[in-house]
Amino acid sequence: MGEDGPSRTQEPTPLLSPPDLHTLSPDDAALIDVDRALEKARAVLDEEHEAVQQAADEVGYWSSSIPSASPAETGVSVPGQVRQNLGRQPFELSGTTPNNPPTSQETTFPTLEYPRPPAADPEGGISEAARRITQGRDPEDIVTRLCRAVVPTVADAVMVYLRDPIPVGDEEQVGPLVLRLQQVHPLHAGEGAALCEVRPGSSLLEVLNGALPVATDSPVGAAALPELLGEGHETTSGGHTLLVPLHGRKRIIGTAVLLRHPAEQAFQDADLSVAAEFATHSALAIDKSHNLQAAVQGLHLARSLADTLQIVANGLVTGLGYELACVNLVQPDGDLVVASFVGNPATEALITGRTGSRTSWERRLAMGEAWGDLRFIPHTEGWVLDNDDVPQWYTDGPAPRFEDEWHPSDRLFAPMYTRSASGASHRELLGVISVDRPLTRRRPRPEERRDLEEYAFQAAIAINNARLRANMQRALVRQEREQQALRASEESFRQAFEYAPSGMAISEMGGDHHGRILRTNDALCRLLGRPASALRRYSFSDLVHPEDIGTLLRTGAEGGRAELRLARRDGTYLWVSLRNSVVADALDGPRFLLTHLEDIEERKRREFDLAHRASHDALTGLPNSAGLHARIDARLCALQERGADATMEGVDDLYLGHADLDALPHTHVRAPVGDNNTHGLAVVFLALRDFKAINTRFGRDAGDSVLVEVAGRLSQAVRDGDTVARYGGDEFVVLADGFGPADAQTAAVWMQSQIHLPIPLGDQAVRMHAGVGIAWAQCGTAPGDILRTARGFAS
Repeated sequence: MGEDGPSRTQEPTPLLSPPDLHTLSPDDAALIDVDRALEKARAVLDEEHEAVQQAADEVGYWSSSIPSASPAETGVSVPGQVRQNLGRQPFELSGTTPNNPPTSQETTFPTLEYPRPPAADPEGGISEAARRITQGRDPEDIVTRLCRAVVPTVADAVMVYLRDPIPVGDEEQVGPLVLRLQQVHPLHAGEGAALCEVRPGSSLLEVLNGALPVATDSPVGAAALPELLGEGHETTSGGHTLLVPLHGRKRIIGTAVLLRHPAEQAFQDADLSVAAEFATHSALAIDKSHNLQAAVQGLHLARSLADTLQIVANGLVTGLGYELACVNLVQPDGDLVVASFVGNPATEALITGRTGSRTSWERRLAMGEAWGDLRFIPHTEGWVLDNDDVPQWYTDGPAPRFEDEWHPSDRLFAPMYTRSASGASHRELLGVISVDRPLTRRRPRPEERRDLEEYAFQAAIAINNARLRANMQRALVRQEREQQALRASEESFRQAFEYAPSGMAISEMGGDHHGRILRTNDALCRLLGRPASALRRYSFSDLVHPEDIGTLLRTGAEGGRAELRLARRDGTYLWVSLRNSVVADALDGPRFLLTHLEDIEERKRREFDLAHRASHDALTGLPNSAGLHARIDARLCALQERGADATMEGVDDLYLGHADLDALPHTHVRAPVGDNNTHGLAVVFLALRDFKAINTRFGRDAGDSVLVEVAGRLSQAVRDGDTVARYGGDEFVVLADGFGPADAQTAAVWMQSQIHLPIPLGDQAVRMHAGVGIAWAQCGTAPGDILRTARGFAS
């Protein structure tokens, strides 16, 4: 650039730029007078606007920002971080009169008036402003109220820096102390660094650690301001800039920079006192609000019910400012147990876990003063509760010096209710919060009561949610255990089914495929000689022996037992013992038939052998007398003959009592009558003659040989289907069905001739003779009577 080019050297940015009244022309001065008149009119409108805004604050319309103007419209230089925040902040109410209708945003800010109008009512106005600061709902709202209280009461502009992040409770500082520019009011007052890191040993840290505001006309203040705002910011001379530390209960919260016009009077001691009062109220309110927010957030982050109850008690101390806090929880029996206590370890160990009756608690919640849902019992009334069964503690302290001071025997309870799903009108007591010794040493103000009531509401939600989570976790654990038990049971059943030594099968019950085999184990496959895939094509009715199909169908599904024969792959039949049981796949689900099959082939063989021995002669192998009686009895029934027709006697079956005789499956046996070509069951009795002489002459072995030979000859002499039995020592009986009298006589002669044939005994031969008797078996006659009749004919 040439010599005439503009210089690129940037001048320091002044925080407040005063107008130069001495260089104005008369016309300009007249315009300024007009501007001042307009500004006074605007001030009237602003007062109306402030009154509307205050009314909105009182009914709950809080805003997180102050009236702001777009930097592009005002031409004001705003820090980048602040400029970003302004675009996201909502606008407050603007116009309030017909001539000043509501607008979405303000386009300009009033020029700082010089001289600044004095604050009205230094005592009452400051106290009211300090009270309104503490009514803020959150740190941003409190900062906004601080700015409104400071400007124009004490300063022309204010810049508020807060710690980032603000510590919670007894949290220790980690890392450097960082301040973030929170708000500038009014916006065209100037700009500062958005972030400031406070270095150890710096003048700024010395100011922050101090208890009183520091003006920039002091060495410490003059050095601390550039450290806060950053380089390149011009500070006014004298005491027109004030650094006010913001101290919470236990820590540094931030700082406020108060600015006055250079043409104004510098900050005086009275101004410092007002600024300190505003700073104290705002810092404590910010600290409390931040801790309360953190406490409410922490309520819903606990992992268990016990943690939630402890966090509720901790939040009452760290967030709401009480030294002692107790949480009493309703038990299933209705009594309340001390679930958590904070503030005194000795008292905590003494009363935690103790219970108080529901009646005593209901009495407490009906006494004293009702502050919304809260219940305050002053010491003048609470003495009657000293001896009830509710666990309580006692604190010492001086008697109150003024009316609203907290007395050591005052009691404050915050009931916690849970609302039913049917509607919010029905509330059930969940527990009671009890607090004592507020840090202010005064009875809670309305806003503090509101905070405690809201905290109790949030605590009830958190405790109820923790209970639901605990119940859900228990249900999940119980469900998981049940599933594990079910899986273990299924695995045990599978192993028992698959590896059982006896055959097992699962069949379908009901439906179109009733009885179809669905699953078999290896033992059953080996038993029947069929693979599992082949067995799944059958049901047991397809495999059972035709003679045993009735036995299978009569076998019950639940607990049914049967012994029957099943077909093997090679065509043979195997005796098995079958046992059924019903299993369900799920509750009200499909049912299946579980069948156990055991190989009883060997047992059946032994049973048949024993039965054969019991009914057959051991020497000849012919049926013995018992077997003969059984065979005759199987052919006869209990009917008595009456003329040509037979009638039934002793039959109790309702379905057979009046049935036609020809319809009965039994064929009645009758004796032939005369020579009318009728046939019957002939009982041919044969008694050997002189058999004892054979035993005496040749010995018993020879006699046994003779009996065996006679048995063989008789078996050869009869027809297939006739029965030859050894009835006694030397007596034989032949049952021949379908014989007439002549046929029976011919057969008896033939059998006599076969017996008479020579029987070799060593080198000799003998001939046997037999006497023959013929009787006829018929229904209604006992087998013994028939055999005795035949024997009589043979003797």
